[in-house]
Formats: sequence, structure tokens, C-alpha cells
Amino acid sequence: MAVTPEEFRDEYGIDARILHEVTEIDLKRRRLRVSNIGKKTARWEAFDQLLIATGAVPFCPDVPGSDARGIYGLHSLQSGIRVRDVIDRENPKKAVVIGGGYVGLEMAEALIMRGLDVSLVEQASQVMNTLDPDMGALVSDALMRVGVKLFREETFQAIEVARGRVRAVVTDHRTIPADIVILGLGVRPNTELAEGAGISLGVRKAIKTNDRMQTDIPGVWAAGDCAESFHLVSRRSVHIALGTIANKQGRVAGINLGGRYATFPGVVGTAVSKICDMEVARTGLQEKEIKALGLEYVTGRIESVTRAGYYPHAGKITVKALAEKGSGRLLGAQIVGVEGAAKRIDVFATALHAGFGVAEMINLDLSYAPPYSSVWDPVHLAVRRAEAALTGRL
Repeated sequence: MAVTPEEFRDEYGIDARILHEVTEIDLKRRRLRVSNIGKKTARWEAFDQLLIATGAVPFCPDVPGSDARGIYGLHSLQSGIRVRDVIDRENPKKAVVIGGGYVGLEMAEALIMRGLDVSLVEQASQVMNTLDPDMGALVSDALMRVGVKLFREETFQAIEVARGRVRAVVTDHRTIPADIVILGLGVRPNTELAEGAGISLGVRKAIKTNDRMQTDIPGVWAAGDCAESFHLVSRRSVHIALGTIANKQGRVAGINLGGRYATFPGVVGTAVSKICDMEVARTGLQEKEIKALGLEYVTGRIESVTRAGYYPHAGKITVKALAEKGSGRLLGAQIVGVEGAAKRIDVFATALHAGFGVAEMINLDLSYAPPYSSVWDPVHLAVRRAEAALTGRL
């Protein structure tokens, strides 16, 4: 959609072949088996350098009825278009979304806007498990305010089927009628091709790479949702499927593949989304990840407003900062609030890349004007609260 095959050819000299699928990688002979989907033919094609950028695929649990018609996973623009077309054509009345991550929540909101009766099933105690439960609760409240029926701490067990089509979703607590089911259970790396070729995989079966995005096979590179990343805070390999990361990794891989030199230093897990009237953002580690590392920490959680309190349309914002005991090192942050809240997460993300402690962040020279912030920005207030917890002044 961004660049057509003709533009690739005319502007960049790239032979971009759509409707072709690589079905096998032969590393010994340095060749690929490529199927021409339109002509239903296949042939081997040699390579000197190979970049694997196969992305991710939506996770679909193996439960009874999961092959019924009317169940959709979303992981690409085309899959979203397909769901929209189904809703336009079939006019379903009841939708069930399974999973309360980014895709699940955004789909729940979109379906409500289309006039459907929407239920959402989430196994955890709150939606958005990339947030701590106290911050996720704010998002849960926003969903229920717009009419989403939210079933938390329930496990998806089966699909009831009638004449080959979905009829209801079964959890360990209830049966929920459904004309359409959206899977929002996250994605897994699409690495079957790489694994079949003998390329080493790592966390969550994502492709292992070094900081130049090179695999353990010379001349073979990997980037995007199929590849691992290095987390700059936890200092461990992670798999985070986000377009921002994929673009940066692809750029680094392309530079190296083309004969120059570049490295990808790592990520801090920054993400932002809009759910109903709430903006949601996070970066770094959340409490459960910090505990898993065996670190001790403090929290600085504040409630403030997005503009000066006396300025029209000032809205609520909740900011939570997490810092390591002793060192005061910033470990992570989360933000939930109305318009103007979420992009403040970039201050925290920058601080994590720089290795700042919360004490250093207190005096950051952040911008101020009444339409945009109070004199002490909510970022300042959160790190001040965390610093007070570190020094025992709370």
C-alpha cells in the first residue's frame, strides 16, 4: 500500500514480486523455493544475501470449534479490510472479542462504533496486560463506559458452531452468543521457514540476531516481528511486535546487507494506543517484570491534568513511574489519560535510553504553557513522587 511494485522498480530499481511465496530456504545451496501463486508454478532462485522479514501471525488457540466460519485474527491491513467487508456485507449483531491487548481493545471500540453488541473476554484481572493492573483498571473502566461488556478472569475454552459457523463463545464461566469473533490474543513470530532451514531461534521462537540484525548464518539477516530485540532496561532478549521496532531493524539490516555498517542497540518497549476517550502509553518494565528480575523498586503514581487546571478542557491524566531502590534508576513508566496525555511517554522513553535516574528527571527543562501543561508537568510530578519514595519522604 505504501509503495507499489511499479514504484519499487521505477524509483528504486527493486524487482518487487507480489503474489509470490517462499516455501523453502536451502542454506547449503543458497537458494529459495518460490511459488508463483497466480500461475501455480514454483522454481528455485539463488541468493547471495537473504533478509527474512516474515513478520508475525495472530495466535489462535487450539480449542473446539476454532475452525468455524466467522472467526478472524487481525495482523495486517488486509485482515482488517476483510473484517470490515464482512460487517458491511453480513451485518452481524453480536461480536465477541477474545483478548484485551492493543488489537482486541481497538477492535472492541471500532465494533461499538459500528453499532454491534460487543463482549470482551480477558483471562487476566484487567485488560492491557502490558500495564500494571492498577493502570489497566482505568482502561477497563473506559471500555465499560462506552458499552463493552467486559468479562475478566475468564478463560476462553471453545466455540459453539451451527452449520459450520460460529454461534457462541464458551468460557469457564458462561456462554456468550456471537455472530462474529475477533481474536485479540496477540501474535507469534512467523518463523517456520527459518526454523525449517536450521536458523537459530530464541525467545518465543523469534529469530536470534546480533546487533547488526545478522543471524547465525553468514549472509542471512532477519528484521521485524519475526526477530528478537535486546531490552535496554532488563538487559535480556525479548520479542516485541511493533511497527516502530520493525522499521528501525529493517533499516539497520538493509544498511548492513548493502555493504555498509549499522547497529540496532535495542528497545525499551515503548507503545501507545487510543482506547475510547483514553490515551494509553507505556515504556520500560512493568512491576511483574521487575519482580521477575529480582529487583527492588518504588512507584511514583500521581493524578493530574493535561493542561493548567484553570485552562478550558483540562482533562485527567494518571502517570506511574517505577524506579530501582538504592540507585534511583528509572525502570519504566505508564500513562493513562485523555487527549494530550500519551505522548508524554516519550520523555520517559528518552530517559530510559539515556540511563537517567528519577532525581535527574525532576529538573528536566520541559516546556510549559497553560494550553499544554501545568508548571510542573505530570512527568515531573510522577518522578518527584518516586524520588520521595526512594528517600523515605512518603
